[in-house]
Order: sequence, then structure tokens, then C-alpha cells
Amino acid sequence: MRARPHRTLTPLALAVLRLLHERAMHPYEMHQLVRDRGTDLVVKVRAGSLYHTVERLQRLGLIEQIETGREGRRPERTVYAITEAGRDEFMTNLRDLLRFPVEEFPVFAAALEMLATVEPPVARRLLAQRALALDGELARIEQVTSTLVKDGLDRINLIEHEYVRHICQAELTFVRTLIDEIDSGGLTWPSGSCWPPGPSTVSASLRTHAPTGTHPTATKELQP
Repeated sequence: MRARPHRTLTPLALAVLRLLHERAMHPYEMHQLVRDRGTDLVVKVRAGSLYHTVERLQRLGLIEQIETGREGRRPERTVYAITEAGRDEFMTNLRDLLRFPVEEFPVFAAALEMLATVEPPVARRLLAQRALALDGELARIEQVTSTLVKDGLDRINLIEHEYVRHICQAELTFVRTLIDEIDSGGLTWPSGSCWPPGPSTVSASLRTHAPTGTHPTATKELQP
């Protein structure tokens, strides 16, 4: 039986603890650093969810308020620091995540499981569109990484970008291979595959099977 982490914090909670591991700061500064360092490439961050995460970590005793201040007319800001319990929890979770593979369920893999229900020409067109999107995503990752390198970040602080780039490149290669196999006939669909009828097919079917004397407008009302 595979060992499992004792308790798993969300990626955003770990990102907050990682920042407070460096120094005390307020949530607004955390949000800025997440954006400036490109952490949002691997962790989904929204201002509202970040504040909610900070509150939850405080309730768990993993972080604590150390001061509240105001700068000029800006809203009051609370500065948080990580507690000893927070440091322990952060390191335990991080070690578990590095050590144990986690079972994940990618949405694209689920879509591929259903690929046989899509007509080959349509599947080919959709995969080609995905390849273009992946190409653009790769370019974006490269641009963000290049900017951060110029800003002086070491490779160890950008290693997650490297991982995401490799994953994206691997998916792009896989998708292009699928397209080539559809074009060459190397990837075949089961004989007798039944695809959902399109609007034009449904419309034609209704006209064909409409009772004699049915008014055209009545048929139109039945169309999706």
C-alpha cells in the first residue's frame, strides 16, 4: 500500500507559507510577489482566494498577525508571519509532494477517452486548434522565464517553469503525432461508430419523417 501524506495543504496555501518562510508580509505583497515571480504559472491565484487562504492558515495556527498598519490613504493592512507549526507543516507537505506521486485526473486525458465519439475530420480540426494554443502557451512560458532570468532569478527559483515547459512540449508533440496519424490513417475509429448528429442532420431527419401535411413551421419548432 502506498504511503500518503498525513495532511495535504492546497498549492495556494503552500505558496503563502513559502513566501512567509522568507519574511513577514501582508496579503497584497504576497499577491504581487506571486505575479512578479511567475508563481501563478503553476498555482491558481486570485485575490479573493488568497485572502481566504490566509484566514484559513491563521485559524489553523500556521500563521499569525504581527502588526496592522496604514500607509497614507490606503486601506489598513495586516502583516502576517509564519509560526513554528507553520514551518513544520510547510516542510512536511513539501517533502511529501516531492516524494510521493499524486494521482491526478487531467481534463484532456478525459476528453481523449471520449475521442472515438467525434468524427475523425472534426477530431483532427479540434486537435490542430489545440496544437496552435499549446504553441502559444510555450511561447508565453519562454517569454516569462526569459524576463525572470534577466531580473536575476536563479534556475532553482524557476525550476517549476522548466517543468511546465517540458509538460507543455510533451503534450504538443503528442497532439501533433495524433494529427499525423489521423492524416495517414494510422489512427482508426471503430467500424460502426455513431456520432451525435449535427443540427443539419437533425433538421433533415425531421423533414424526412414528418407526417404528411405537416406545416414547415411546425417542423422548425422541433429543431434544437
